[in-house]
Amino acid sequence: MKQVFLLTLLLVSFFYVHAQTEETYAEKLGFPKGKKVVIFHVDDAGMSFESNQGTRNAMERGIASSTSVMMPCGWVPQYMTYLKDHPSIDAGVHLVLTSEWNGYRWSPLVGRDKAPGLYDEQGAFWHSVAQVVEHASASEVEAEIRAQIARFRQFGIQPTHIDSHMGTLFQPKFVQQYVKVGIEERIPVLFPGGHATLIGESAKLPDAQRQLIRQLGQQLWNAGLPVVDDLDGTSYGWNLPAGVPVTDENLRKHKTEQYIALLKRCRPGITYIILHATDAGPSFQSISDSGPTRRGDMLAMMDPALKAFVEREGILVTTWRELSDRRAKIQANR
Repeated sequence: MKQVFLLTLLLVSFFYVHAQTEETYAEKLGFPKGKKVVIFHVDDAGMSFESNQGTRNAMERGIASSTSVMMPCGWVPQYMTYLKDHPSIDAGVHLVLTSEWNGYRWSPLVGRDKAPGLYDEQGAFWHSVAQVVEHASASEVEAEIRAQIARFRQFGIQPTHIDSHMGTLFQPKFVQQYVKVGIEERIPVLFPGGHATLIGESAKLPDAQRQLIRQLGQQLWNAGLPVVDDLDGTSYGWNLPAGVPVTDENLRKHKTEQYIALLKRCRPGITYIILHATDAGPSFQSISDSGPTRRGDMLAMMDPALKAFVEREGILVTTWRELSDRRAKIQANR
């Protein structure tokens, strides 16, 4: 038993040291060794008026550096018009395969004749990721994500990246199509292909899945695309403690504290931090009960205390545009 314990301890030590010394994608892209580099990314632009306004606030008046647009949703034209007037904004396609709420829903862009497995009984996307996995084929999913990218481009704008609403495209059944389309379309793909520490902790990934993540990250890198090291999407669940009044001040303070704690836990490398900045007022309640956490994200991004912490700690805030530029220079110098 003692020998088994010692062997286990040695193996754990080996993998820990290996993870600590392995070159990060941040270093491969030319960022200083040991630096924490982050993208503060706002999901769900185009989903509602409140989402569009919250995204603008978080990026124009706050520290958020990237966003992505839900192309099947009703408020897409307003946000895409804004993007045309602000071409430097870092904006990609938030690839949608679910429509999770009951009172406000959206439908696939590809027709039912081409992808019947994407449609539920109401003619919308399925409510849950599990339902998409059960009913849709990989080829149907690929057709839909290509249609969403095409619609983004029809507004005369090139997406900075693609990512996945509710993580549906991270499912083993669909992840190869997600990576394939990004490579073929020459669009960076959100995928935590590096040490994946935070996402590994929150998702409790088994070793086999961690290995697959590494392999797909290397595949994207070999194709000439930038890759991030880690991903965190836990902010959606950072709700106020029970009994604390839902006020802007309490939301701002609570969320800012949580982001600072997260940044302290981040390892060196490029960490992609997902948030849902929304200027959620009373009317947003008719869409979802997630208004308070979304509003808290917006207020935290605008909080000078968060920006001051980032600057004091020497954390670098980046964008997909910068990552792509750095990757292109490496390719050009090969």
